[in-house]
Amino acid sequence: MHPHADYVPLHLHTQYSLLDGAIRIKELVEQAADYRMPAVAITDHGNLFGAVDFYRQAVKAGIKPIIGCEVYMAPGSRFEKKNTSHAEEGSFHFILLARDNTGYKNLVYLVTKAYTEGFYYKPRIDTELLTQHSQGLIGLTACLKGEVPYFLQKGMIDKAREIALRYKDILGHENFYIEIQDNGVPEQEDINRNLIELAKELQISVVATNDCHYMRREDAKAHDILLCIQTGTTSTDKNRLRFSSDSLYFKSPEEMKKAFKDIPEAILNTRAIAERCNVEFKLGLNLLPVYTLETRQKPDALLEKLALEGLSQKCSPDPKEIYKERLRKELDIIRKMDYASYFLIVWDFISYARKKGIPVGPGRGSAAGSLVSYCLGITDIDPVKYNLLFERFLNPERISMPDIDVDFCKDRRSEVIHYVAEKYGQDHVAQIITFGTMAARAAIRDVGRALDFPYAEVDRIAKLTPNTLHITI
Repeated sequence: MHPHADYVPLHLHTQYSLLDGAIRIKELVEQAADYRMPAVAITDHGNLFGAVDFYRQAVKAGIKPIIGCEVYMAPGSRFEKKNTSHAEEGSFHFILLARDNTGYKNLVYLVTKAYTEGFYYKPRIDTELLTQHSQGLIGLTACLKGEVPYFLQKGMIDKAREIALRYKDILGHENFYIEIQDNGVPEQEDINRNLIELAKELQISVVATNDCHYMRREDAKAHDILLCIQTGTTSTDKNRLRFSSDSLYFKSPEEMKKAFKDIPEAILNTRAIAERCNVEFKLGLNLLPVYTLETRQKPDALLEKLALEGLSQKCSPDPKEIYKERLRKELDIIRKMDYASYFLIVWDFISYARKKGIPVGPGRGSAAGSLVSYCLGITDIDPVKYNLLFERFLNPERISMPDIDVDFCKDRRSEVIHYVAEKYGQDHVAQIITFGTMAARAAIRDVGRALDFPYAEVDRIAKLTPNTLHITI
């Protein structure tokens, strides 16, 4: 690590804290490099959406990526779907950082369970889950919405002490820190004194963070509008959700050292934590499952057999030479690129759906250019008849994964997913997410609403804007 970079940001929200964080990962990594920071963490609200994107860019820039999450803690059980305390929406904030790959796996598990079991306004976990999956994790007490600061604000010192000791016990004394911030929020200064006193009493280390939500101080106004869009309010609404400070930006090490000059160990502990966080992703691996056969037949041989049978059915028992030649060529490329299992897996679950009377789409995208797909019934479009190119789908010159888009009836799609999970194992099946970006016109309309501008004026400005621009918010 660089000898001059004593401060590492450990509490930070990127654009993946949807409609809350306004930090773009590229800018974050560039700024961290300019500040000669050895590492930087992301801790998005309740999710790990940005983990891989952040990891890639940080490693490329020579900065250690620390993968974390600001989780929501249920006051009691995650299964209890009611507000059991005065905490907003029945949850408290808590920072978890992955110390190693075991910690990252535990964090993934916790975040998943937060959505599937604990969701109540927000994806929540509880102390029971954290106790079962605490290995490899470091915990920080978070902002004023964290449990320890919350009860200190209420004057409930015994309760705050009890909670701090509980987390210290769950995570281990070396993996739990009392978090203090210098964020311009009036209540924070008073609470910092109480937090430091509690830390000394309980022999828990303190760590300084800044709960970054945007890159520069001047971004605070734009971030405020982002919050208005999130909550469906306008900037003139006095009762809306708003931050009472413009200091939640990505501060330099010098600013942080100055802010915590009376308690320098809080800065040094950021680096100590960073040195202990070493998560490594293995990216770019081909993890395609192998289609299992009951006989000793190999996937390539079965694919060829099915394709030839399909060709006879689709194009008469004696198909034209152009079809036979095209099929041979495609099968040869599939064999060389070792994708026979992929085709057989897709063929298998489509065959299952058809047998069960689940409607399947005719196929779309580049897969429609494959005669093998047509012969297997994966697509219903004859690529020879319509002169569609196989190379758009699978090209030996460009080694990239083929992509077969399949549409199932929305009412029974879950049956197909269940079949695949049962056949290949729950741990071998994943669903993907798509993040929407707002076209410039839509963004202008949303900002106009948040600023309470007259609709006609906002509409006129929006129509002057080229719609090729896209803004992620």
